Parts: sequence; C-alpha cells; structure tokens
Amino acid sequence: MIDGERKVLPLKEAYRFGVDHALEREVANIRDMEIEWDLSYTSSLRRGFVVDLFTKNQLLDAFKQQYWPAGNTPWGQRQSEFWLRLKGRYQDFLAGRDPGSPEAEEEDENQAFAAEADLRDFLSSNLYCVESELRLYRQGEQNGVEFPVDDGRIDILAVDKAGRFVVFELKLAGGRNKALGQILYYMGWVDKHLGEGPCRGIIVAKEISDDLVLAVQRVQGVSLFRYKLSVSVERVF
Repeated sequence: MIDGERKVLPLKEAYRFGVDHALEREVANIRDMEIEWDLSYTSSLRRGFVVDLFTKNQLLDAFKQQYWPAGNTPWGQRQSEFWLRLKGRYQDFLAGRDPGSPEAEEEDENQAFAAEADLRDFLSSNLYCVESELRLYRQGEQNGVEFPVDDGRIDILAVDKAGRFVVFELKLAGGRNKALGQILYYMGWVDKHLGEGPCRGIIVAKEISDDLVLAVQRVQGVSLFRYKLSVSVERVF
C-alpha cells in the first residue's frame, strides 16, 4: 500500500469540515475535551468521536472524499472501527462500567502495536519467516499485497518453490468461521482464475483457537501459524 493510502484521519481538517457543516458546538466539544483515563490514547480517541459524529450526521462519506480518501481503503475502514471501539471503551470508563472484555483489551493492544496492515506489510517483506523460498507474487505492476479478487482482497498472495500459489489470511482477533470461509473463497478464486492449482492457504493469527484447529483438520491445503511479537533494546551510546 502506498503512503498516501495510509494517511491517518486529519483532525484539523475534520474540525474545519464539521464547522462548515453546522457542527461547530459538537466539534468544539471533541477538540477541547479533557481526556483522563487509564489508556494513553488521545488523538485516536478524538478520531473515534469524529467518525461517530460524521456518521450520525451522514457526512462521513463526504469528508472522506474531500479530506481522507484513505478512509475508503480496507486499512482506513479498520482504523475507523478501532477508533469507534476506543470511543465506546472511553464512555464505559467515564460511566464506571467495565471498559471491555479481555478480547477487547487484546484487540486494542494489537491495534496499538501492530495493526493488521502492519502485520501484512512485515510478512510480505519477510516471507521466509513462514516458509523458506516463498516469494511475493507479481503480475505486471500489481504485487501480491492486498491482491484484488472479485469479492475482496487477498492479504498476501505468494508463490512457493514449486511454483504453487499460497494464499495468506491474517487475523488479529478470533472469528474462525470468517477466517476459514474467506481463505477458502480466495483459494478457490486463485485456482479458477490464476491456475497452477491446487493452491495452498495459510492463516496467520495471534491466537489460534481449538475450534479453528478442529475445523482446519477437515480442510486440505490450509495451515495455521501463530505470530508472536517481541522487542529488544540495544545500547548505542
């Protein structure tokens, strides 16, 4: 994904857009609100309130078209969903309610450190971490990152040493039915339209549930990988 497609929602332009559409009071409340809670998010939280405000006033599409075209990309849509979840957790915090389940905590941690797009970009440049001699598929100017198909985009489309296609489906959170259903559709599409089949599929997730393992045991050509994040610090002076 090119840099322009990863541009974060611009708050200054959002405030100006809101004022121009008779939402001056609501915009001022978002811009000037004092944020005090147990998480470090501030700008991301304000973006959640902005997305919610524009959605309720049927202005989000117009704002995206004018100021934030990245909002219409899969990456932008995932970011909007994260910001809205963050807004909900903040409102729960203010009301004294449980700010979220362990699953919600995990999703926020993933988004803060490695959004699905970041995981995708890392793996697409380091496919050897999954399997030696894997290479990213290329078709003219189109590479295998978010490879377009008839009904969606394949996270990563690679080719193994035998010349067979390998379809990657990346997941930060659960959802075995969605993950398995998506990858099977993509595998079928690749076999039909690109040939060289049957292709293989790889689901990469932070947590692999027993349910997903059980389901995949009945499916040929699909493998499961769990990713782990680690950070090291090296003194340089």
